[in-house]
Amino acid sequence: MIPQLSEDERLFLIDKLQNGEPLPADFKYKLFPTLQREYELVYAGKMRKEDLLADEDGTTAMPLQVEKVFNGTREGFADGWRNLMVFGDNLQFLKTLYANTDELIRDRVKGQVKLIYIDPPFATDSDFNSKTGQLAYTDKAKGSDFVEFLRRRLIVAKEILASDGTIYVHLDVKKGHTIKLLLDEVFTGFQFAEIVWVCGLMGSGKFFPKAHETIYCYKAPNAAFNPPPRLGYSKRITNALVKDENGWFYTRGRESSGGSNYLKTYICKNPNLTKEEAIEEANKNRPQTAWDVWIGKDEIAEAFNDYPVGTYAFVEQDSTGYPTQKPEELLKRIIEASTNLNDIVFDFFGGSGTTAAVAEKLGRRWITCDIGKLSFYTMQKRLLQIQNSKSLTNPKQKHGIPARTFATVNAGLYDIAKLNQLDRDNYRAFVLNLFEIDPKSQHINGIRVDGQRFGYYAMIWNFWDFKESEVDEDFLNDLHSSLRGRVGNRFYIIAPANQVGFIADYHEIEGVRYYFLKVPYQIIQELHKKEFARFRQPQSKSKINDLSDAVGFHFMRQPKVESRLEGSELIISHFTSLYSEEGTGRDMANFESLSMVLWDADYNGSEFLMTGSVFAADLIASRKQKQKDLEKAESEGGNLFVEQLRQELTNQTDLRIPLTSVGARVAVVFIDIYGNEFKIEFKPVQ
Repeated sequence: MIPQLSEDERLFLIDKLQNGEPLPADFKYKLFPTLQREYELVYAGKMRKEDLLADEDGTTAMPLQVEKVFNGTREGFADGWRNLMVFGDNLQFLKTLYANTDELIRDRVKGQVKLIYIDPPFATDSDFNSKTGQLAYTDKAKGSDFVEFLRRRLIVAKEILASDGTIYVHLDVKKGHTIKLLLDEVFTGFQFAEIVWVCGLMGSGKFFPKAHETIYCYKAPNAAFNPPPRLGYSKRITNALVKDENGWFYTRGRESSGGSNYLKTYICKNPNLTKEEAIEEANKNRPQTAWDVWIGKDEIAEAFNDYPVGTYAFVEQDSTGYPTQKPEELLKRIIEASTNLNDIVFDFFGGSGTTAAVAEKLGRRWITCDIGKLSFYTMQKRLLQIQNSKSLTNPKQKHGIPARTFATVNAGLYDIAKLNQLDRDNYRAFVLNLFEIDPKSQHINGIRVDGQRFGYYAMIWNFWDFKESEVDEDFLNDLHSSLRGRVGNRFYIIAPANQVGFIADYHEIEGVRYYFLKVPYQIIQELHKKEFARFRQPQSKSKINDLSDAVGFHFMRQPKVESRLEGSELIISHFTSLYSEEGTGRDMANFESLSMVLWDADYNGSEFLMTGSVFAADLIASRKQKQKDLEKAESEGGNLFVEQLRQELTNQTDLRIPLTSVGARVAVVFIDIYGNEFKIEFKPVQ
């Protein structure tokens, strides 16, 4: 019920509005009462769900561009499903799934995902200003930024989740309790469980050092649930077993109601079985369900009569080298508990790829997404070599089965060469989706239009048939003479950038603006709700979990790279991005825009299986004191690290990377801070 305003309050508000003055904050709940029945999390920058789903945040669905199909000859799913590994901003990808228009995923994902597991960055470098872990929030918005960052993704994710689905959100004490309130808002009506994962001692000091993390589980009432088993009866019970006069095994315990009587509990009523056989029979007939405390270490788990779910301490053959990698045993328990064979499992903070790898081993369909290049190549290698990883049923053996066919996909950062290779129908579908054009083909006075963008007509320039022509003034005059008075005051033309004969964003004839949506696109700011922004790839390992949103779409432009391989040493003499610095428009100096270098030291000619990686910050070949200065700046966060790293990189004459061993072919991927790649293959002299 909306509270009544007094006459004085109404007059006061009218006066404020007429004078363009801000309204006092204490009127917020009088004018806009909360619709939450119990409570809600209130903070700066919180967007309405309806506005988010209507793209008022400026983040829109992006068309999906298949980069490569791996294991294409492998047996897949009967309905043609192909697992997806997506590189791109996860909010953009979530909105693509929500829009449900892209041919790759249409009617195959939205509302059909049975399990979402995410492990979002909950220990980002931006949270702290010192290695002692002291909080360094400069203002309240720092914390609310993370909350809203995650909330927006969870809201859209709920729309993707099946009505009988389950979501697990993995967090720790720094953010967990705040996000719990947020999850309660988004997943109302779901059953809730708080799982404590005892991951091993990770903290130090005297004030309750960290030894666990928390996983919040929200399960739809009708969702699948296969209770994870424990080992069976505990040693306390089995050691106390005795036989009665009939040969039946039982144990005695004081009644749970607090009485003084001792009660017999029979585990098996077959007098012909030995004690060991009776225990085995009892465990089979009366399985013990796992509790909500999951133990990582073997010996501690056994003491709690449970199976271990792993810790952060990986042996070398299991480690991917990616920070925050989770153990496969942990994801095995989650996936088996909340899905069945062939169900879709979705992880939109892909990281090291544990979710996808375990889903693959368990015969589930999977989709994973990450915006980090290191994550993308880590996951790719992990899935391509999954047959060599350990078996989930017998860790002493290898899995032994190659991954089913899967596709690597770009969302928001596109390869123009691959776009130009598409046939007409697929090209049309892609660019219409890219520029948010509703595909409604029709003819207006003999001119074909391909759709509408927010109520205005749009056409795709037929460059297939007019390769030697361009969109010039003569073409527009002819077009306008046919469309005059029939298309309103705005018309869009999609065309290759090299076939548009105008420098300006539009050309106006008799009050009609003909806008040029060029491919590759240079943003026309007035056509978009929010300025386009690229996600910045990290230049240091500690920055992997920094949070940022990508806005809009971009086309890949290969950096300019000069490099050589001398023996087993990679030497880089030049690296510059073809994009200027975002925000300033400044051309960046040599090495300044380098994010990371990845390599496959024994390239097989078709699959890039990363064997090593290095970040730009690791390549500073200067005095130890400069390294210490850089580490100090990094620990203090903010722009100090970025500026000092920029100076150190531009001071280098070359960058040298020792490759421990090289095969007959070496593949190297150089990546700039905006995710653009330059790939090269070397053939060392043997």
